Amino acid sequence: MSLNEIMSAAISGLAASQAGLRSVSNNIANVGTPGYARQTVAQATGVAAGLVNGVTVGEPARIADSFLEATVYRRAGDIGSATVTAAYLDRLQSLIGAPGAEYGLPARLDAIASSAVAMTGTQTSAQTAAGFTADVQDAITSINQLGTDVAGLKSDVQSEVGQSVDRINSLLVRINDLNGSAARLDGNGRSSAGVVDQRMSAIEELSGLVKVTIRDQPDGRVSIDTASGIPLLDNRLRQLVMPASSSFGPQTNFPVIALRFADGGATVGAATGDVLDSAAVGGKLGGLLDLRDRALPDFTEKLGVLFTGMSQTLNAASNAATTVPAPAQLLGRQSGLVGSDRLGFTGSAVFAVTSGKGALIASTTIDFSALGPATTVDAAVAAINTGLGGAATASFTGGILSITAAGTGNGVVIAQDPTAPSDRAGVGLSHYFGMNDLIRSADSPLVPSGFVPADPHGFATGEAAQIVLRDASGRAMSSYTMTGSVGPTFGDLVTELNASPIAGFGSFAMDPKGRIQFSPKPNVGGAVLSVPSDTTDRFGSGRSFSSIVQLTGASRGVASAGVRPDILANANKLGLAQLQTGVAVGAKALGTGDVRGATLYADRLAGQVDLGKNGVTSTAAFAAHLLGNAGSAAAQAKSSLDDATARRDDAVNRRDSFSGVNIDEELAQMVVLQNSYSAAARVISTASQMYDTLISMIR
Repeated sequence: MSLNEIMSAAISGLAASQAGLRSVSNNIANVGTPGYARQTVAQATGVAAGLVNGVTVGEPARIADSFLEATVYRRAGDIGSATVTAAYLDRLQSLIGAPGAEYGLPARLDAIASSAVAMTGTQTSAQTAAGFTADVQDAITSINQLGTDVAGLKSDVQSEVGQSVDRINSLLVRINDLNGSAARLDGNGRSSAGVVDQRMSAIEELSGLVKVTIRDQPDGRVSIDTASGIPLLDNRLRQLVMPASSSFGPQTNFPVIALRFADGGATVGAATGDVLDSAAVGGKLGGLLDLRDRALPDFTEKLGVLFTGMSQTLNAASNAATTVPAPAQLLGRQSGLVGSDRLGFTGSAVFAVTSGKGALIASTTIDFSALGPATTVDAAVAAINTGLGGAATASFTGGILSITAAGTGNGVVIAQDPTAPSDRAGVGLSHYFGMNDLIRSADSPLVPSGFVPADPHGFATGEAAQIVLRDASGRAMSSYTMTGSVGPTFGDLVTELNASPIAGFGSFAMDPKGRIQFSPKPNVGGAVLSVPSDTTDRFGSGRSFSSIVQLTGASRGVASAGVRPDILANANKLGLAQLQTGVAVGAKALGTGDVRGATLYADRLAGQVDLGKNGVTSTAAFAAHLLGNAGSAAAQAKSSLDDATARRDDAVNRRDSFSGVNIDEELAQMVVLQNSYSAAARVISTASQMYDTLISMIR
């Protein structure tokens, strides 16, 4: 080997040692940098003219395992979803209140039952009745407030959805830019390790926002798809576009997040045809969509059902009782009926007029079964007036039934016949028309309608109800705007719905109580309906399609509900007595010491109520189920977060154990490189001396 070859080999060794020391110094400097993968310099034997001639040094390369990095990305998606779910469900749980707490919905519901029992005592007073009505109002207020708070949570969730979309877009732009830098460096034979580190950190943040699949490309780029295979980045950049929502109602139909192609500056262009519309996208965005479209609306739905059960239970007791003396007028609520409607009652009801001291003045028992199935509301009103013989006058105007006693100090009472009580949709006549309700709502009749398919729906041309079907994950599967164009009856509405796109996932039917229910097919179990908008109005009564057929719990009228104002202002107007039926005219029909009506409240609260698709159960049991499920969901979300955190930390530790910087290893490598550098320098020094000796010999 010539001296020139010796010198060249030594110089290449010196350069290799310098390159190695440079990588070691970079590794040590970045020992605490998140996402940094240690670098190493590849070395290969230098060969010239078939002879070994020193060493060649490559560009610095990352020490990383793509499988371990992909695992971190998957775990980041899990923890992103678990974090927001746990946070919002914990907030929901705190809004509900803990069992046994002094305040909160559980305490309000317990107070109603306790005060109802207190009224059954022999020492019942206006104070105990006032306590009962106040507890009922407090419970309704709590349900309303909770519904408002849940709507506030949905608003917060929607805001976070928007923020997440913006951050996803900015990360996609950054990754696209880094893709270009990495491809250029690799194409020029330069090291792209630093750029790839930055890209990995951006992808890790992105994977926490939406679950992604990463694929390396031959030119040094990466392509990114969602977990369901929707492309986010390949040779073309895409951006998420979310139209603004104008409202945040209990059944708001939020617009889907669409994808559009974009240039390098993130200017959006044509739509790709893909959308992100369910929790299946994973990550923080998926968790937020699940909360917005499934978890929170489901709670609101069940909250409406709870109110329905409570109002039906208490109003059933209230309408079976009366005050002493009886009120001079019984004024019902808006029933949604018109005078020409089919009455639809079977059994009998007792209509009585009593004096201020409780003596019976007049009484008539109307047998609705005997009147016949074609009897109209107007005909029934006429029969009541005939039976009372002028002692009281019944009228039906604008969908509201009223009965007014004649004579000063006289009052009106309605009672069920003891042997054959009146019945439409499972409730008595007084309860159906709300003649002596404890709870009223401006938006709902609070009882099943009792309509049959042949009854006219009464919706005018141009009125419509938008119905959306969502699967168990909250994704909108189908929607339809019902117009009533098929025909004039409720049966025609069912036919129209069963011919709509929603019918591809199940069927609609009207149950015996006049409620329209949807039965999903087995392969779409857990699907639920919502009604984002409803402009229908039955014969101008103010009663809409969704409130009449009780299609969803969110349309049960809780927002405008409350204890009847006159009872809330004066507890003496709360009925605690019952009419003594079968007594002769002039005999005592009402007694001031009668508290049988008070017992009805306690008995009804302990009894069962028909909640339609939610089954037949007691109000207390349904409340316990609803609130217990909310608590269980919050606890499960916290457990899932702990599990996701542990799994993510384990994945990060495994990745960092392989690609992270170990100070001891780097120092050991530094010693090796120092020795290599010294040896190469020694060879150069020796070769230089040999040159000097050779020159001296020549001279």
